[in-house]
Amino acid sequence: MIEPQDIKTEAGKTVVATLLDRFVTGDDSCRPAVEQILAEVKVSGDEALVKYTRKFDAPNFTIDDLVVKPEEIDHAYNAVGADFLETLELAIERVQSFHERELEDSWMLTRDNGTIVGRLVRPVDRAGLYVPGGIGGSTPLVSSVLMNGIPAAIAGVPQRIMVTPCAEDGTINPHLLVAAHQIGITEIYKVGSAWAIGGLAFGTDTMPAVDVIVGPGNQYVTEAKKQVSGMVRIDMIAGPSEVLIVTDESADPEFVAADMLAQAEHDRLALAVVITTDPNQAEMINTQLAEQLDLLERADIAREALTERGQILVVDSVEEAIELANEIAIEHLELMVEDPWAWIPKIRHAGAIFLGSNTPEAAGDYFAGPNHVLPTMGTARFASALGVETFLKKSSIINYSKEALKEDSRHIKMLAELEGLTAHGASVTRRVTKLTDQ
Repeated sequence: MIEPQDIKTEAGKTVVATLLDRFVTGDDSCRPAVEQILAEVKVSGDEALVKYTRKFDAPNFTIDDLVVKPEEIDHAYNAVGADFLETLELAIERVQSFHERELEDSWMLTRDNGTIVGRLVRPVDRAGLYVPGGIGGSTPLVSSVLMNGIPAAIAGVPQRIMVTPCAEDGTINPHLLVAAHQIGITEIYKVGSAWAIGGLAFGTDTMPAVDVIVGPGNQYVTEAKKQVSGMVRIDMIAGPSEVLIVTDESADPEFVAADMLAQAEHDRLALAVVITTDPNQAEMINTQLAEQLDLLERADIAREALTERGQILVVDSVEEAIELANEIAIEHLELMVEDPWAWIPKIRHAGAIFLGSNTPEAAGDYFAGPNHVLPTMGTARFASALGVETFLKKSSIINYSKEALKEDSRHIKMLAELEGLTAHGASVTRRVTKLTDQ
C-alpha cells in the first residue's frame, strides 16, 4: 500500500522535501462565499444566522430556536446513558487536572531605585467555542467541548459561548449538551459554519461578540476564522490531522499500522508517516494495514489518505529519525522505540509526543488530559497546543518613584532623541525639572 523509501535515495529525498514543504493556506475557493456570509452577518445579525441555518441545516429554523433552552438540557440528560456520564466525568477530571498546571500568575519586580515593573495576567471577557456537529449530528465531538471549554474556565473567562450546528429537526446531539453543561457552559447557540464564526466575531442582538474564537471546523469555518483573525484572537489555522511514528526493531507493526489508520480515517488529506530504522518493518506494516483496513467503517477515507499521502521512510539510526522528525515538526509524534524517554531531550518540535508502544495517539485525543488542539503543517516549529494561555492576556505594569525617574531620565532622553521623538524626551525633562526645583 505504501512503498518504503530510503532517505538517502533520490526518491527518499523527494518525499522528505514534500513533507518539509507541506504548509498550505487552505482551500481559497470558499473565500468569496465566506466574505459574503461574514458581511451579511455583520449587517443583519440574527436574521443572517437564521437565514443560513434554514438554508443549510434546518429548513424550519426560527430566531426562537437560536439559543438552547434549559428544558433541552434536561431532555439531554434523560437521553444519555450512565456509562457515558461515567466516562465523561473521568475525562473532565483528566483534562481539568492537566490544564490547571498551565495557569500563569501575575508578577512584580522591584528595583533598588524604586522602580516597580511587572506583568498583570487577566482572562478575556468572552470566549467563543466552536464545536462541529459531526456527521449529521450522529458523531458528536464531545472531546472538542472539553478541550475548548475547560481551559477557558480555568483561565477565568466569565462568559463562555458555545456554537454548534443543529440537525435538520433543529436539535443538538444530547451528548454535546450534557458535556457542555457538565463543564459549566450554559450559553449555547444552534448555529454552525462561517455564519457562526461571524456571529461570534461581530455579535448580534442575541449573541454577544467575543474576544477569542477556538475550535475546529470545515473549510468554511477555517476561512471565516482566518478572515476575522486580528479583530479577535483565534487558536490557530489548522490543516489536516497528521502523525509521525518513529520505530526501531522493537516496535510492533500491528500497533504502528493501527495508529496510522487512526489518523487516516480522519480525512482524505490526513497524513500518516513512519520513520523506521528497520527495513523489514515496512513490509510487515503494509501487511497489517491491509488486514486492518477492511475492518473500519471509514475504510474508503483511510485507504485514500494512506495511498495518496502515507509514507514509510527508512533511516540508519533512531538519532537520524529524531532529527528528521524535528525538521518535519509533526502534530502527533509517536516514539515506538526502545527507551523512548531517552530521546525526549533531543525532540525540539512536535505538537504532542507519545512515548512507547502502549501509548496510542487516541489516548491523547480523548482521555489522557493534554489538549488535542495541536499545531499542524509544520507550525509546531513555533506554535503550541491550545491551552489556558489561549484565553489569557498580559498587561505590563510600570511605576517610577521620583528618584528612579531622575536616575533614568538621561538614558530615556538619549534614546528618544535618537529616534527623533522630542515630545518623548520633553515629557521626562519637564518632570525632572519640576522635581529638582521642589
